[in-house]
Amino acid sequence: MVLLRRIAPAAGLVFLAPLVAEFLLGNLPITLLPALVLLAPMYGGGALLIREVTRRAGRGVPTMLLLGVAYGLVEEGVATQSLFNPHYVGADLLRVGYVPWLGIAVPWTLFVLTLHAVGSTTVPIVMAELCTRGRRTTPWLGRPGLVVAAALLLVGIAGNAAFQMANDPFRATPAQFVGVVVLAALATVIGLRLPRRTNLPGAVPPAWAVGLIGLGAGVLSELLPLSSAGVALLGALWVGLAALAARWAVRASWTPRHTLAAAAAGLVTYAWHAFPETPVVPVAPVVDLIGNGVFALGAVLLIGMAWRRTAVAST
Repeated sequence: MVLLRRIAPAAGLVFLAPLVAEFLLGNLPITLLPALVLLAPMYGGGALLIREVTRRAGRGVPTMLLLGVAYGLVEEGVATQSLFNPHYVGADLLRVGYVPWLGIAVPWTLFVLTLHAVGSTTVPIVMAELCTRGRRTTPWLGRPGLVVAAALLLVGIAGNAAFQMANDPFRATPAQFVGVVVLAALATVIGLRLPRRTNLPGAVPPAWAVGLIGLGAGVLSELLPLSSAGVALLGALWVGLAALAARWAVRASWTPRHTLAAAAAGLVTYAWHAFPETPVVPVAPVVDLIGNGVFALGAVLLIGMAWRRTAVAST
């Protein structure tokens, strides 16, 4: 019983990550829930490994975001190869901003890495931590658990890569594979060398204001076109958010409720995005609508749970 309580947050994160990344966003319909067998090891193993490495290093959300970029590079560069595949899932993702000597389109690369850094990894990690009593910033796993998390990620990457290659003849070049792995390693090293959080004096906006700012940024990022102008605006948006976070999140008056507000904004952004989104797998419109409603309700319930569990820490 004690063991189950210890691993419950980790197990929850393993399934929360793919549910947010693929189903809440609207990429996959509710009829494909069995695909969690393939998605949970990759998304869940990745998110769990990022969380454990970050907390063992005494770091926080900025490190998680950079490790999320590293994860995104591996998933999109190795497992799905969407960074290089001009016709991935029948879409023309590399049409705008294509750089021939790299074999990527800058708009798509920045957009998908942002999705992974925020929605696939950091937001699920933060929500799982905020729903956990007493062990929000301490490791959940011992060394054997770390090995299991790493194994899950490797199995997930290999399984998804095998599935993709069996269904699509496209193959990235060896140089492209090596390049994304090197960049992922570089992002990991930089992330783990970021300074630890400090508690400086000064006021911060109320949590609801942080949530509104996050929601506005999320809506804007989802609506930006995959174009040169969209890339410039997305870059400016994230620089602005990083500047605000660097100013506010290091202050002693920043509470778990502020962190929740920012993470909740990400969940709500994904939830509304799912309704106009067309799933990559055909599904009846009514089934898609019901599924989007179910996942949106789940996000609301998760936010409510985290709100209740952060009450003591915020007062």
